[in-house]
Amino acid sequence: MRKIRFLFPVLSILTLSVVSCTKEDIVAASDTTPVVASATIDVINELDIQTGTQVSFEKLTSKKTEKSLTSSCAIVTMDPQTTTFPKTFYVNFGDGCITNSITRKGKLKITFSGLITVAGSTMTVERVDYSVNGNKVEGKIVYKNTTASQNVPQWTRSITDGKFTNSKGEIYLNSGTHTVKQTAGVSTLSLDDNTYEMTEGTHTVTKGNGAKIILTILDPIVKNHSCDYVSKGKLKVESTLLNGVIDYGNGDCDNKATYTQNGIAFPITL
Repeated sequence: MRKIRFLFPVLSILTLSVVSCTKEDIVAASDTTPVVASATIDVINELDIQTGTQVSFEKLTSKKTEKSLTSSCAIVTMDPQTTTFPKTFYVNFGDGCITNSITRKGKLKITFSGLITVAGSTMTVERVDYSVNGNKVEGKIVYKNTTASQNVPQWTRSITDGKFTNSKGEIYLNSGTHTVKQTAGVSTLSLDDNTYEMTEGTHTVTKGNGAKIILTILDPIVKNHSCDYVSKGKLKVESTLLNGVIDYGNGDCDNKATYTQNGIAFPITL
């Protein structure tokens, strides 16, 4: 999943204004903090989903990965200890657990109605006194298997009652629903060759002053489990002032992207 540290360089790129047509005027000030909050929230949501998926695979199936999202400092417990469902995992990061340069505190409560690879099953992620890199994160994620063809596993990802409080105390409410498909690695026992595509959906973030931003998928967002970055796809960015596109590239595993507005492209280092 995308590393949280890439979001902060994005802030300097995306502090733009749509009012003018020159590059200098576009870079003039406008409040685009909801863009940064939205990107941060999405990264954390994906991080928590992949944490739940990885924990369940490692405990309940033969699918494994060389990349740990919990590290040795997080304590994982399962209730009940039998093979029956529903089943709840508690991932306790304590007062601070660092994995891949990301510091998490508190707990994740992850409840499965059945194996998440089975159609109709759901994974529900709840946060308990939870924070990521000093940002308090609340709300619920419901990840439901809606697979119609076993060759292309599919899920819906819904965020409800989302609340993100940054280190300055600024609050952002958020919600959204996306469709996610697995397009590679379906038949293997390793998670590392899995590829996921977010094919459709929107995410809305509202700041305390009412400022709102909506990000909508234009081209599928491609994420390989083996790569730390999104490698392909486009997002449409809309708000009162912003009207542009984030382009993650053509499939290379790198930290490059662009934000384009009024025909002017701004390089982004993730």
